[in-house]
Amino acid sequence: MTSGREFWYLTRGTGIVALVLLTASVSFGIAASLRAHTERWPRFAIGRLHRNLTLLSVVFVAVHVVTTVADGYAPIGLLDGVVPFLSPYRPVWLGLGTVAFDVLLALVITSYLRGLIGARAWRAVHWLAYVSWPVALAHSFGTGTDARAAWLVAIGVAALGAVALSVGARLIAGGGVPAVRAAGALGAVAAVAITVGWYRQGPSRAGWAARAGTPVRLQASRRTTVAFRRGRVKAIPAKPPASFTARASGSVRDVTLVGGRVKVEVMLRLAGKPGGALRVEIAGDPIGGGVSMTSSGVSFVPQTTRAVYLGTVTALDGQTVGAIVHDAARDTLALTLRLSLDPAAGTASGLVIARPHA
Repeated sequence: MTSGREFWYLTRGTGIVALVLLTASVSFGIAASLRAHTERWPRFAIGRLHRNLTLLSVVFVAVHVVTTVADGYAPIGLLDGVVPFLSPYRPVWLGLGTVAFDVLLALVITSYLRGLIGARAWRAVHWLAYVSWPVALAHSFGTGTDARAAWLVAIGVAALGAVALSVGARLIAGGGVPAVRAAGALGAVAAVAITVGWYRQGPSRAGWAARAGTPVRLQASRRTTVAFRRGRVKAIPAKPPASFTARASGSVRDVTLVGGRVKVEVMLRLAGKPGGALRVEIAGDPIGGGVSMTSSGVSFVPQTTRAVYLGTVTALDGQTVGAIVHDAARDTLALTLRLSLDPAAGTASGLVIARPHA
């Protein structure tokens, strides 16, 4: 079973791996253009490594796009993966990622069509590799949720340093008009300074999610509700759900998985406040008319805040389920579900009890 949380980790992981692969591809591409080689690494090996790294980065970007769409947390569709600046979710920074993907696709396609389009046209398109890398870097920090994490900053610094050194080597050893090489060196230094300055004034600061264009309903740390005061619409803070007990009803279904395993999916709507939707997935081996749980996923979206809580099942006793879920602002709830399930009829009902969890 793949839950929403697993998709979330997949989209983050594949995005970072794609950035690392693209960084390596650009560095080896510059080395190949300089005809660099050693006894252990002949020129053809460096060229092939550059090509294979580019192809692999395209694969990881494609998986990154698919898992982002499948995750469903943000309003991102498959079209947003190929047509830039359409999504309502961080449109500029997500759009830059789409631009980088389109450029990579153009590089791969024209490489296979090199014999038809000619070396000059292929070389002109190939220069776009120098554009795709900084665009991908800006996308990673502008859109990613880990922009302030030390490990991602370390990856970004290493990637920036690797490409800067490669470009410096290309300017020094590449020949050409000295004035042009000097201008290129100044441009490279300026690009590094601008990138660092942008990060320090943008993604590294609190409140970046809102400034980047995250829809209000997904800004879990800034939940709002709308109130009408004297004929005016006013946004006021909406508190996360506290302790509550709510009746719930919905559906249940059993799904047969590969290898004889089964998955039970319970989908509920909560009555009263905070209302909203609750989904529980439990997968494992069938045993005595039930399931011996090996994996699980839980999602809860309160109607009052529209924040997305994700978590896993922590206890399973017959039709009583315990779970821990938390949202992006790290507000955590302990849930107890006392269910009445009728798989034959496909119906589910019961009681949902929630308590804040430290």
